[in-house]
Amino acid sequence: MVVSLPEVGFILEDGFQVMGLAALSAFEFTNVELGYEAYRLTVMSECGGTIRSSLGIRVETVPLTVAPDTLMVVGELLPRPITPSLRSYIAEAGQTSRRVAGLCTGAFALAEAGLLDGRSATTHWAHARDLQARFPRVRVDEDRIFVSDGPIWTSAGMSAAIDLTLALIEDDHGADLSRMVARKLVVYHRRPGGQSQFSALLELEPRSGRVRRALVYAREHLANPLTVEELADAASLSPRQFSRIFREETGQSPAKAVERLRLEAAQRMLEDGRHAMDVVARDTGFADRNRMRRAFLRMFGQTPQSLRRGTRVIEPSYTNLQATKITE
Repeated sequence: MVVSLPEVGFILEDGFQVMGLAALSAFEFTNVELGYEAYRLTVMSECGGTIRSSLGIRVETVPLTVAPDTLMVVGELLPRPITPSLRSYIAEAGQTSRRVAGLCTGAFALAEAGLLDGRSATTHWAHARDLQARFPRVRVDEDRIFVSDGPIWTSAGMSAAIDLTLALIEDDHGADLSRMVARKLVVYHRRPGGQSQFSALLELEPRSGRVRRALVYAREHLANPLTVEELADAASLSPRQFSRIFREETGQSPAKAVERLRLEAAQRMLEDGRHAMDVVARDTGFADRNRMRRAFLRMFGQTPQSLRRGTRVIEPSYTNLQATKITE
């Protein structure tokens, strides 16, 4: 049975990553800004007592209690199998808690408990393929900051736990409060879940200097057509050689890689907020805003306008927020 109070329970295991606890601060600032205990925070472990992080920092925990309203499983540096009793607890929470979240490699614990079967999920990019191999019924999206599939949430690397938590706060209390908490934490208002975990150049990881040189050239000349011939010339290769070597080293076509670079640059300009859509499309080589819009929908599942709205800082109304206070 779900508890009546809006309790958020964090599960830690020995070897947990301290950065995962940063999500606690987002809930804490929500309580501060609202002026009442909107979230009651509990740090738990299977048996309670002192739990040691991967850095050696120790945290006092309480034993597992009744499944809270929101359960968050903090990941470890290296994911390990969980005990049968913890697996049962997480599986039951999937039936009784309003939301269950796996932070970073915490997704492995959710997968072991069967909560990710048939669902979309993400985790740190370095462990995404292992998650997919071990749990083939999970639809792993390794290039997302966080994923929400029904009541089950998962995030990428530990900093993405803040983005996920801000999204939970927005669901509960609205975008204005979520933006205010983000400002208190000195972070952008949450990155969209569809944002890539890392830069396009890092993801492509070309082995040869010639292909890398062509990619750097492309990033610095996005307003150009960037045909295969132009890129091949930058790499000092024939177009045929360039296309073959590029695909061998990156696993993508030159056209697909260029689109990723354009999207990355367009995203930065949109988040900056100072450029009109037509200017962003022109300067990043999309030619027109409709073509850019289609590319954003393919990659991020949202339009450029939606991304800009999600990163815009709006001064919240304290009067409206205080009016939402619940009398205890």
